[in-house]
Parts: sequence; C-alpha cells; structure tokens
Amino acid sequence: MAKEKHILPDRLRPGLKLVFCGTAAGRVSALQQAYYAHSQNKFWKTLHAVGLTPRLFAPQEYELLWDHGIGLTDIAKNVYGMDHQLPREALAGDAAAALRARVLKVQPAILAFTSLNAGRKVMGPRAIAGEQAAKLGETRVFILPSPSPLAANHWDIVPWQMLAKAVKAL
Repeated sequence: MAKEKHILPDRLRPGLKLVFCGTAAGRVSALQQAYYAHSQNKFWKTLHAVGLTPRLFAPQEYELLWDHGIGLTDIAKNVYGMDHQLPREALAGDAAAALRARVLKVQPAILAFTSLNAGRKVMGPRAIAGEQAAKLGETRVFILPSPSPLAANHWDIVPWQMLAKAVKAL
C-alpha cells in the first residue's frame, strides 16, 4: 500500500526546543502549502509578540522556524479543513497514536497543541488549557488557545506567554 502524501510536511527533527501541533491543515494552508496561512490566523503574530521569533515570519517561511528550535506538525496529516469537516478517523486513536510516536522519536523539549481540541485528541477529553501534568516521554506538553479566526471568542494570549517563558528557560 502506498503511503499517503502529507498535506503539509512534518517539520520534526531531534533537538528541537518546541513543536507546535494542530489538528489538521486548514483549507487556506493546504492551498498555499504553508502552516497557519489564513490571513486572520494569529499564529505568526503571536509567535513574534511572545518573543519566540525575532521578527514576524510569513506563513511561507515556516521552514525557517528550525533555525529557532521550533518544529511543526498536525495530528491529521493526509486531510485538510475545519475540524468538524474532517473524517472521524482523521483525529481518532490511530492518528493520535501516530503523533505520539513521531513526538517520542524526535523528543522535543516541549510539544504545544494549538487548540484545545487538538490537545484533547492526544492528552484525553478532560485536558484543559495550559501545561499538562502528563508528559509524552520526556516531552512537556502545553495546550494553547487556538489562533484560528474561528476561535477568536476564546482567544487568550496568556497561555502562549507562559509557553514562551518555559521555552526561554530551557
């Protein structure tokens, strides 16, 4: 059986300080072949605002994050769209297990889910925003408010600031 092509490539390697993980690429990200590419997504502005990047990066520059010890991935690698549009199995147990395996292989210092939904798919249905008590191997885990424009009514930069403080302390 041929391996399905990823919508966006994993940006994972050993030695990363931080890996961000979403549920799946959105439609705009899939079309532009860049992470968090929707013009109203707060991801890139927030990375810069909390000091994780020295300047504001464009989504198409996502590969440059490795220079800052940051990687990127998604739970669902072979589909795209809003969470409610994804096939049920795209975020089910096998997908969560595959993500865990990828994280355990590269062992970043911190894994940060970019939405409560993404975090709960891997860390359990009762997980809440913030740093999690449970780790994935030796990797600390944070769950952040989604930077998506669809989640604007739940936006809070404070957990992102707490994450940046943890990364800077490494």
